[in-house]
Amino acid sequence: ALPIFEEANFKNGSLASVIVGVVQVVFTALAALIMDKAGRKVLLVLSGTVMAVSAALFGVYFRLTSLSPNNSSHTDLVETLNVSPSEASEHLAWLALSSMGLYIAGFAIGWGPIPWLVMSEIFPVKARGVASGFCVVTNWGFAFLITKEFNDLKLILTTYGTFWFFAGFCVLNVFFTVLCVPETKGKTLEKDRKS
Repeated sequence: ALPIFEEANFKNGSLASVIVGVVQVVFTALAALIMDKAGRKVLLVLSGTVMAVSAALFGVYFRLTSLSPNNSSHTDLVETLNVSPSEASEHLAWLALSSMGLYIAGFAIGWGPIPWLVMSEIFPVKARGVASGFCVVTNWGFAFLITKEFNDLKLILTTYGTFWFFAGFCVLNVFFTVLCVPETKGKTLEKDRKS
């Protein structure tokens, strides 16, 4: 989170990172408390929606702070706002922190902990070890790929475009959840296989 806050010109990136860490702990604990009552699928849809909105807002932040009078397609907007990109960055620092905190809260309430639980609930005992191993390798493989390619994506799509790209994938994960993920709340493995 610190490099993102530094790029967002947040004056105290270390404090922002601590705030994000506290948000993550609080919302992960909340997820553990409400998961059985609310249901896994509901929390995954909520989580994906919150992540999509917050990533889109982060993209908006970077878009607003990248406006420049030298960009001829936006001269009217810059003149109307009468704000330089650095001033916009200072005035909108709350949007960067809020977007990151909201994203982390959304992730922690659903897509952080729930897939690991659902994975153990939907795979039959005989296949659970291999299937779970495949899921773990896939998860961490994509986490590595995203981390490795983030800077290249920023160069190709711009910073705001990269966050809008991520928001689009969050929307896709909501559709995937609605269409493909079974609700396992209150069901045993045998009941899941029958339905």
